[in-house]
Formats: sequence, structure tokens, C-alpha cells
Amino acid sequence: MKKINLAVTGCLGRMGQQIIKSVKSNKKFKLVAVTENKKTNKKLQGLKISKNNLEVFKRTNLIIDFTIPKCTMEILKIALKLKKRVVIGTTGFTIKEESLIKKYSKKIPILKAGNMSLGINLLMYLTEITSKSLGDNFQSKVLEIHHKHKKDYPSGTALMLGKGIANGKKKNLYNLIGKKYLNKKSFPYGKKINFNSIRKGEIIGEHEVRFSSGKEIVTLNHEAFDRALYSEGALSAGEWLMNRKPGLYSMRDLMNFK
Repeated sequence: MKKINLAVTGCLGRMGQQIIKSVKSNKKFKLVAVTENKKTNKKLQGLKISKNNLEVFKRTNLIIDFTIPKCTMEILKIALKLKKRVVIGTTGFTIKEESLIKKYSKKIPILKAGNMSLGINLLMYLTEITSKSLGDNFQSKVLEIHHKHKKDYPSGTALMLGKGIANGKKKNLYNLIGKKYLNKKSFPYGKKINFNSIRKGEIIGEHEVRFSSGKEIVTLNHEAFDRALYSEGALSAGEWLMNRKPGLYSMRDLMNFK
């Protein structure tokens, strides 16, 4: 079987390094390019770390990107010119950037997910079903806990779960986002979805969705113990994307949820 030539962007970041580590034990991929937005003389796996440009991505079949929105948008422009497939794990995009990603996906296959964990994507699916089943008599809120180094909040995963709640109600997430709390011991339910983000220690990721009617509470939750589950999920996404036509896909498509 021919190996998939892979480029990893943000290669010195936490997820970039984890993906490179997972590629070592995955015989389906060959790492051919590693990039960073800043110039460096370092090497990874014998590969020179380059800045993102047309030349460095020419040999690749697939780009896996865990960076920041500005960087992702630059990478997508290059991928569009070269007709390369892209897996996006970056979070925190604006509505305008989301719209551009959708536009680019008409020309190249893109799989975008706020979280590459199969368990988290199952949780989002269950969140949607629960939201639909319980209806408007229940209010909901989302709690997420991550390591102290994580800067953005709410996390992309928390927003994914918020989207699951919104989808269940057949509403737009942006119209349902309520208050965003940081490091609160407790936080209230509201007419909209309230989010609480806790940053402490080296926690990989904990997420909880709660639905309350005032008389009962339904709780859905997920805990991650090993960062490898995200990198392995990203590689599974990349392998799946190799056989897809242009379009914007999610882990939900990979897992074949209806």
C-alpha cells in the first residue's frame, strides 16, 4: 500500500509534536514536511522546519493543521493552489473565516473538527439527541477543563457541544451563546447556553453538558487521559479524507452518524 505523504503544520506545538509522535507508529503515513510560522534552524525527524509556502507542500498528499486561525487561513490558500487535502484541528475561527473555509471546501476536501476524539464526537451526537428529546423545558450549560497553557475559552470542543445543543433545537449556535465564565467554581443555567472554562494544571481535557428542568438534571460527560487520542483521531481523519471529493467534512461524517 502506498503511504500518504503528510505535512504537519505548527510542528513545535503540543498537538503538532503529538501527531509527529503518532506518525512514527503508523505505517500508512510518511512525514515529508514540518512547518512553523516562525523561522527556526531546528529539525524534526531529520526534516528541516520550514515556513508555510508553496514549495514545502508540493510533495504532500495531506496537510494536518493545528495552529491558530490566521495561520490556518494562509495554509488553506496554499492548499487551494496545490489542490491538497487538509485536516483542520485549529479552533477559534470568526464567522467570516468559517465562511471562507466553506468556500475553499468547494475546491478541495477539508475535514474540520474542534476535537478529533471519537469519544467527544459521540458525546456531541448524544448531546444533540438529548437536546432534541428534552425540548425547551430544559435549560443547558457546558463546563470544560483544560491545562493552564490553553489560552482560548470556551474551548473549540465546548463550542462543538454547544452546537450539538443548538442543532437539537434547530437553532443557530451564535444566537444561543450566553455568558462565558472563566475559572468559576459554579455557574448558572440561563435562557441561553452558558459556558464555564477552567484552566489548571496539566489536564488534557474534561467536558460536561448539563440539562436541567429545575426538577431533574441530565448530565453527559467525557474525560481524556492521553493526548494521543487526538493525534490518532487526526490521522484517522486524514486517511478517511484521502478518498473524498471536495467538500467540508467533520468527524461525524467519518463516524457515519446520521
